Amino acid sequence: MKSALILGGTQFVGKRLVQLLVDEGVEVTIATRGLTADSFGNQVTRLFISREDTESLVQAFQDKKWDVVFDQTCYSSQEALDTLKALNGKVQKYIFISSQAVYDFGSNHMEESFNPLDFEPILKTRKDYKGYIGYQEAKRAAEAILFQNADFPVVAVRFPIIIGKDDYTNRLKFHVEHIKEGKPMFIEHPNFRYSFIDSGEAASFLLSMAKSDYHGPVNPGSEEDCSLSELNTLIEDLIGSKAILSIDGDPSPYNLPGAWSVNTSLAQSMGFSFTSLDRLLKNLILHYSSFL
Repeated sequence: MKSALILGGTQFVGKRLVQLLVDEGVEVTIATRGLTADSFGNQVTRLFISREDTESLVQAFQDKKWDVVFDQTCYSSQEALDTLKALNGKVQKYIFISSQAVYDFGSNHMEESFNPLDFEPILKTRKDYKGYIGYQEAKRAAEAILFQNADFPVVAVRFPIIIGKDDYTNRLKFHVEHIKEGKPMFIEHPNFRYSFIDSGEAASFLLSMAKSDYHGPVNPGSEEDCSLSELNTLIEDLIGSKAILSIDGDPSPYNLPGAWSVNTSLAQSMGFSFTSLDRLLKNLILHYSSFL
């Protein structure tokens, strides 16, 4: 891999991925709306696009080619189709950043639980997808568009919940803060189980997928899953404060109407290993606690 196009690349996992590629001497192009500044200076080439404007994609990608594209900003079936057409003949492999949201709620989902070749996508724009159900359909439809129409290998990386010191969502920090400061919180389903992945390992996995011959969907992440009840107990043990749970408390940002965990055995069978969830959570809990 000598060149890579990243659709996104200015936040969270995207920034980590860009740095990994630059460190390996890959010629990196980032394509964004240009609204978020980056710190890469002259190490990258920048293109300005709108995923909702087909012509902007055609113009930006004209007369250009890359070995791999990492698509981090696709949130509709129409965007997937437009991007596929604009990149026709210009890339050799497509890494789509998908989500475990493609699966129905439940635990230990394997890749076979959702087959994008069997899904019939309806062309919609991102404005047509509302809430979690809309997000789920958008990711399912985008995968279906790519796998059913691409003339090059496609990988759909179905990330679980991404956590790390650079996590701008502060969802894990919410739990640490509320327990340490004695703030009541509301957890609707404390025993539902969730899967997680470290943000640094997420970026490294994307890079490895670009180098790999594998194509198809894949679940990366820590092997274990965790319930919110177990998460709170771990925080309590580490910081010495008790969680206050109340129906009137601040709702946990992890409140979902179902369990959300995946089976990562396929990624492991390809030689990938991820930090154990216990170690990952402990490190982050101590990190957040030290700033509170």
